[in-house]
Order: sequence, then C-alpha cells, then structure tokens
Amino acid sequence: MGELRAIVSDFGGVLTSPLLDSFAAFQDSSGISLDQLGRAMASVARREGANPLFELETGRMSEARFLQTLGAELSGQLGRPIALHGFGERYVHNLHPNEPMIAYMRELRERGYRMAICTNNVREWEPLWRAKLPVDEIFEVVVDSGFVGSRKPEPRIYEITLERLGVPAAAALLIDDIEVNCIAAGTWACARSGSAPTRRRSSRSRRRWRLSEG
Repeated sequence: MGELRAIVSDFGGVLTSPLLDSFAAFQDSSGISLDQLGRAMASVARREGANPLFELETGRMSEARFLQTLGAELSGQLGRPIALHGFGERYVHNLHPNEPMIAYMRELRERGYRMAICTNNVREWEPLWRAKLPVDEIFEVVVDSGFVGSRKPEPRIYEITLERLGVPAAAALLIDDIEVNCIAAGTWACARSGSAPTRRRSSRSRRRWRLSEG
C-alpha cells in the first residue's frame, strides 16, 4: 500500500450532525414527511426524465426552480398549497458542527496531510454551509458538486478532487457517511490501478475507504 498523503472528507453527516436529523427537523416544522418528499421527487423525475435532486446538486437546476417544481408537485399530491421558500436555510440551520471530527481534521492538517472536502451540495447554499465550519483554515481543496457538474458517486467528482490535490488515488483516504459513495470511489480507483480498495468502518458508522492500494 502506498503512503497516505491526503484526506478527502464529506461535509454533511461527517463534519456535521447526521443529515437525517436536519430532515427530521424540517418534517417537524413543515408537516411534510420524508416519504412525501420522496414521492414528489420521484413523480418529477418520471415526468421530466431526471431526478430533480441530482439536477440541483450538479448545478443543472437552480434552487428556485427546484423548490417551485417540488412545491407544485407536493401541492397536487397533498391537496393543499405547499411553499418551500427558505428550505435551504432551514435545512442547513439544523446541521450542527461535529466538533470532535473537525478537531481531528485540524490535527491531520497540522500533521502534514493534504486536506480536501468533496461534497454533494447546492450552489446557492455555499455561503450557508461554509459558515458552519472553519473550512479555509483546514481544507486546501473544496470540490462542491454544484460547481463542478458532477456528484458522488459519479467517477468524475473523485477524479477532480484528486487532480486538485495533486495526489494519486493510492495516496488518498475518503471519509463519507454514505457507503455507496465510498464503494464507487474505491471501484473507480481500482479500475485505474488494477488493485483492490481497503475499507474501514468507524465506530460512528462513517465509512472510510483507502481509494486504492498500490
């Protein structure tokens, strides 16, 4: 295995409280359940031929159009007017910094590791989520799906991250709370190197994958 030189961290659910906690808070305040949101997004996807969340997270759909489209779909399904204005602010507000993990990331930076964030996010939310963390103090590279036009688990976003760090896959460790993102990163790296990924599962149920062995 090559020398580990870089740490690539997800944002939501790794550097913050779990994403489901934020969705639960939205559900409590709006009366709209996760199941209802999911059904509405599925209906929009069938009608328009693309998942609206994926379109939002890759910058191909604006936040305003996403909220308008989803609000109209929910209104039709629930039989009452639904306005989702301010959803982003409420969602990010209920993501709380994971202080122990942030402190550990700072320690890794001080130990000389190259540090990056690779996040599926929304372009219009960048000022909101960046204000939650000392991003620029710890991370030299930030790859935001909303700005690069690719989202995890697509291979291109991992490629962009490593290009900006200037390290090979064998020298990077990915930390993410979604296992499929880790599996995809490892599979992509292995296809390039012809080797097998190394996985560790943390006690906090965050997945850590060495992107490649070599």
